[in-house]
Amino acid sequence: MVGIALWAALLGNQAGLQRYLISWMVGLGWFAPSVLWMWKLTPAGYLGGLLFGWTIMVGLVGLSVPPNRWRLLMLPASVVIFEWFHCHAPFGGVPLSLLSMSQGRGPLLPIARLGGGLLVSAAVAALGIALYIAVAEKQWKQPLAVLLGCALLVGAGMASLNLVHPISGPDSQIRIAAVQGGGKQGTLFDSEQVPEVFNAHLRATQSIDQPVDLVIWPENAINVAGPFSQDAWKDQIATEAERLNAPILAGVVEDDPNDPKQFLNYSVIVNPDGTLGDRYDKERRVPFGEYVPLRWLFEPLAGSSLPPRDAAPGVGPSMVETPAGPIAVAISWEVFFARRIREGVRLGGEVVVNPTNGSSYWLTQVQTQQLATSAFRAVESGRWLVQTSPTGFSAVFDDTGKILQRSNISESKVLIASVPRMTGTTPAQALGDVPALFLAGIAIALAGSHRIRSRSKSPVI
Repeated sequence: MVGIALWAALLGNQAGLQRYLISWMVGLGWFAPSVLWMWKLTPAGYLGGLLFGWTIMVGLVGLSVPPNRWRLLMLPASVVIFEWFHCHAPFGGVPLSLLSMSQGRGPLLPIARLGGGLLVSAAVAALGIALYIAVAEKQWKQPLAVLLGCALLVGAGMASLNLVHPISGPDSQIRIAAVQGGGKQGTLFDSEQVPEVFNAHLRATQSIDQPVDLVIWPENAINVAGPFSQDAWKDQIATEAERLNAPILAGVVEDDPNDPKQFLNYSVIVNPDGTLGDRYDKERRVPFGEYVPLRWLFEPLAGSSLPPRDAAPGVGPSMVETPAGPIAVAISWEVFFARRIREGVRLGGEVVVNPTNGSSYWLTQVQTQQLATSAFRAVESGRWLVQTSPTGFSAVFDDTGKILQRSNISESKVLIASVPRMTGTTPAQALGDVPALFLAGIAIALAGSHRIRSRSKSPVI
């Protein structure tokens, strides 16, 4: 909020070029540190996204804002439009480092139940403007009005909890075990450590000594060259499923049998009798991490620093039918896309699971932002969310976004939780980004009409 207030101060009485350059620098300060994790995956992707993506988009936000006092209305609206675009393009969206993430454990989180993370970002920006007015202009009426409006939204978000209800009866809960094998941070799925990763998760699963309804293994815990259905590792997992009398939702990477230049990334149910059940293939891929957009352009520049193969995009609904009930599934990166969770819940998902793989990322920036984002997905959907990762973080969130359990980086841990099966919907689940975009549109229309009226009143020479 302080950053938004300072940005608004710097844009005052500046010409168009100055507003663009100031905002370009704001974008540099905003994204250069927060997406530094990309450097180890692909230096070219980090520099390209930073210098020709995020900074330019933030620069255009500043350029769109008038230098007069109407910028105080336009800046939050333009930030909302930027973050919406940022979640959809380029390359299908890279929704990281959003303003809303600052509220993963903050007081504005309940607003997400009304209009998702985008409405929370709007509230953060609006409060930043209120802070500027209070400090720089020494006015209190407008800041108090903004503060009251945000408080009312928080209250309405908390009240909307009543729209979602737990299922009643003996099967009202799913006892889920989320398996984190542990190990060194920085493990790559195509490294020689693949058997170590599998065995770590197998040992952790073997440690489960209480009844469970569903076991979840993280993304990339299993990496095989041929079909998983014919691999000996499948039989070992089935042995554990039989011992526990519970299906195991396993994260698998295998070669694409139809294209040697691609691989498959999916979660599949391994039943206690050894058969494979429902399956979901990851649809939303990490640009420059799981596939290279415009490979013909970047490969001559980046060479071997780019992933040698692309993940094949999955098709089909983001929901898996299990003997314990229907589960909405978002694999890893997909949890950053609210629309993926909305799809799985609309199709009947009563719990949300996020098998992920943060072990290949440098630092813990992505994993930490993912925790904040998972809190939002739980609040927006009105569902409990279980996240599991090979080396952390793994966590259990209730439907208010509160973290009930969480692992540490690199430890071997099994999180076991009785998760309520939920039905019903929320405004955010039904409307998505519409509320935030509607408010941004009103603000832009008001500022635009004022500009038109001002021009019409100017003398003609």
